[in-house]
This record gives sequence, C-alpha cells and structure tokens, in this order.
Amino acid sequence: MMDDDLQSHLPANASQAKQWIAELGAQLAQRGIFLREPPEEPTSCCGRGCNGCVWEGYLSAAGYWCEQARTALLKQD
Repeated sequence: MMDDDLQSHLPANASQAKQWIAELGAQLAQRGIFLREPPEEPTSCCGRGCNGCVWEGYLSAAGYWCEQARTALLKQD
C-alpha cells in the first residue's frame, strides 16, 4: 500500500476517529462480530505540537482498528 493510500485510511482528526469508531462499532455489534476494543484517546498531550505527538499515534491506531473492523464486516458478507 502506498503512503497516499495509507493516509486516506487514517482519520483526519479525533472527531472523525470517534465517528468512524462509533459507526463501525455499531455495525459490528449489530452483526454480532466481536473485535478488540478500539484505542483509547490519549490523555497525556502537552499541546506543544511535538514530532510524534500522542495524537498522531492515536489516529494511526484508530485507523488500523477501523480497517480491521471493515475487514471483519466484509468477511461476514
């Protein structure tokens, strides 16, 4: 997968991550599919815009969880 493709699968911000997780979580529950819990939002951000900010890691982890959820949903179809 190319970097551009990877970036398109990552949530743009925490709000979008929450939305994707909520929507996919509801679909998984409706179909009775169990998937590990999504990543928790960070609580330790200092707000200085650090390189490698905890929010970057969270968005990456949230994107990965969403991809796993989408895959699980597609496998059931």
